[in-house]
Amino acid sequence: MSSPTSRTRWLVLATVALAQLMVVLDATIVNIAMPSAQAELGFSDNDRQWIVTAYALAFGSLLLLGGRLADMFGRRRMFLIGLIGFAVSSALGGAAGTFELLVAARALQGVFAAALAPAALSVLTTTFTVPAERGRAFGIFGAIAGMGGAIGLLLGGYLTENFDWRWNLYVNVPIAVVALVGGIVLLSRTGGAADHRLDVPGVLLGSVGLFALVLGFSQAEPQGWDAVATWGPLAASVLLLIGFVIRQRTASHAVLPLGVVLDRDRGASFLAILVAGSGMFGVFLFLTYYLQGTLGFTPMRTGVAFLPMVASIIVTAQVQSNLLIPRFGPKVLVPIGMSLAALAMLSFTRLESDSSYLHVLPGLILMGVGMASIMPASFQLATLGVDQRLAGAASALVSTSQQVGGAIGTALLNTLATTAAAAYIADHAPATPEVIAEASLHSFDTAYGWSAGIFLGGAVLAAVLFRRRGDRVARQAAVPAGLEPVVAH
Repeated sequence: MSSPTSRTRWLVLATVALAQLMVVLDATIVNIAMPSAQAELGFSDNDRQWIVTAYALAFGSLLLLGGRLADMFGRRRMFLIGLIGFAVSSALGGAAGTFELLVAARALQGVFAAALAPAALSVLTTTFTVPAERGRAFGIFGAIAGMGGAIGLLLGGYLTENFDWRWNLYVNVPIAVVALVGGIVLLSRTGGAADHRLDVPGVLLGSVGLFALVLGFSQAEPQGWDAVATWGPLAASVLLLIGFVIRQRTASHAVLPLGVVLDRDRGASFLAILVAGSGMFGVFLFLTYYLQGTLGFTPMRTGVAFLPMVASIIVTAQVQSNLLIPRFGPKVLVPIGMSLAALAMLSFTRLESDSSYLHVLPGLILMGVGMASIMPASFQLATLGVDQRLAGAASALVSTSQQVGGAIGTALLNTLATTAAAAYIADHAPATPEVIAEASLHSFDTAYGWSAGIFLGGAVLAAVLFRRRGDRVARQAAVPAGLEPVVAH
């Protein structure tokens, strides 16, 4: 990619950030629309999960392929293709007259999101190479990754209450059109940087392995961990992904060159993003249940309730990127962010049926500060120092970490919460309305507690795995020719 002017670079960031926001918020915006869609289309509670799962399966399983295609055919081309496809599939979903068509449209959204997300991040990686600008750009991009789910809840509540559930899908069309115009005007016309060959066995092993992984975790809550529908895909995913790693060690045109993952800082970044994606579902999922089910909030009011978290992410991400990351580095800041997120989760365990929103607010703000301490630093280091020919592959792994983390977190926390609720009701029979309400609170507390544990484990791993700032500076001179210079953060 040619070096654009400073003003153009920030317009590129705005374009890419808009596309990223659309992809991230789509993971939660449809949840708000689900009851209305179910009432109109008449599908069962058991089938309801497929509206979410279809998107997650396609998105999560095809990300590595999407990243490789961005490297092969050019980031601009795949970015524009992803935008057009996402807009068309969103329109199809909004117009869906049957449950089957809605699920198919959601799966198609996931396919094009898998092309769009890696291309968007790799555009950012190759556009911002000046250290100071790169830090600010990734601060904004990381903040969007952290707050996209909350914005989805807010926007979903507004559209469902004031328009129609279908607008939760239609809204992607104008967003995509604006990003498409920006992409056509601003992004450089560059061909693929990698050899135009695809490792088909590697693609199949990786994509099917990720598909099986996400499918297995998605079935854990409705089917149970002992069901064949759960452990069968999980077992298959382990075998397939082991085969994928073995294939990548020998393939001449690897989908994911293992050097991208094995760098200590990048590996730590991918792990931090996975942990954050897994743990934060305790906020979006169970706090939404609490606000609506226990405190009686409307969907719109629930979305507004998350705004303080969004604001704290925006402010903290900029402070981190401009002042703290250059001075202290991710080895200090990411574990602090994980610890703050754990404290936020523990604060939620103290919520009662008669608590007010003022009891929720401190945890939301603390969670925002924590996520903004994790995401920008991790996103930046995850793609730092990567050969530009492999920017798509590294970017795909960032999105894959976030998706897989979300799938694991949803399944694990849902199952733990459901089990805790059932045990509480069994111990406090008969199941009166009061007992059921207390069982719900107990299940939420269980999920928050486990989320806190996930974040604390992530804090320890991040503190151990990330290199010290001095080590990173010492390695800078040893970067081979052809790699982007490693920035001494």
